Amino acid sequence: MIILLGGSGYIGSAFRKLFEKEKVEYRSLRRAESHYDSPEALAEILKTTHASFLINAAGYTGKPNVDACEDHRGECLFGNAVLPSCILQACREANVPWGHVSSGCIYTGTRADGVGFSELDPPNFSFRSGPCSFYSGSKALGEEVLNQAEQTYIWRLRIPFNHEDSPRNYLTKVVRYERLLDARNSISQVDEFVSACWQSWKKRIPFGIYNMTNSGSITTREVVAAIQKYRNLSKSFHYFESEEEFMRLAAKTPRSNCVLDNSKILSCGIELSHVSDALEWSLRNWR
Repeated sequence: MIILLGGSGYIGSAFRKLFEKEKVEYRSLRRAESHYDSPEALAEILKTTHASFLINAAGYTGKPNVDACEDHRGECLFGNAVLPSCILQACREANVPWGHVSSGCIYTGTRADGVGFSELDPPNFSFRSGPCSFYSGSKALGEEVLNQAEQTYIWRLRIPFNHEDSPRNYLTKVVRYERLLDARNSISQVDEFVSACWQSWKKRIPFGIYNMTNSGSITTREVVAAIQKYRNLSKSFHYFESEEEFMRLAAKTPRSNCVLDNSKILSCGIELSHVSDALEWSLRNWR
């Protein structure tokens, strides 16, 4: 029995589709009904269901984007930092291993040597290394809470996208925004991401932190070029002249734009395609 938290969200829904496709026995818990934010209540559920693994895809991202987190800091802090601590306590009590969906947005830029950030690099876009968005700060704090936690995977997602039109899909957002900020980023194809997370447990790879992004990186302009090639849109895309202009005219809080190194997860024999291939597949199969 797999316990899934946050099953109604964008990433949680992808886990549900994967489990249903592979006929995996799972139970998706709703916080309002199960009170899984209580360590005692969640531990009891884990024991009574004889759960073998738990996946936490719950959290607070803000809608339509992270600017909303600035106005709902209490909910953001609880969902991204307090809740993981509650889950950790419950899983320890029930002796159940688990995986936590985190974020690569705790970094900005690239390392000084031009290489993507690895799991060993401390966050540089956090409350301890600002300025940062409240969302990124809360996600970094969530990882601190889980520092050296036993029987725990931390899976870092980064700008999710796939082939299905959704307000949470990066490709949908790119098309809908009036103006774009051109920046280089690592991004994660959602279906590959959840598959890689699941394979982490199936293959019993070592517990720890993993950057779960597609290989390589891509700029906003390259994403737009691919969208124009495969979707044949009549829309004209416009860009901010600089990040300063973007912050002045369109944003409440700084954005994370960063490149991550995914070689650790690849070394475990788990595949994630190159970002250009993942983007092309998603656009060719757009629906």
